Amino acid sequence: MSEASRTVRIGSSNGLHARPAKLFAQAVKQSGADVTIAKGSGSPVNAASILGVIALGVEYGDYVTLTAGGENAENVLDELADLLATDHDE
Repeated sequence: MSEASRTVRIGSSNGLHARPAKLFAQAVKQSGADVTIAKGSGSPVNAASILGVIALGVEYGDYVTLTAGGENAENVLDELADLLATDHDE
């Protein structure tokens, strides 16, 4: 099984609060991939967990690292990275 990772800058002007965290976690679940998200050098959490994502305290401009496993990991991370880089608070 291959593993891939991406570092992404958060684009939502209010960070990963409830709404963008929900959109992100739902996209992770729909992808079917095992994905983790970590802020800085912190411990990674299950990216499909809305509460886990919110608990990271990610703010606008922060960098997070996504890691995914599986055959489609690169494509999944491309889609998730685009989602995180978008400002959902516009």
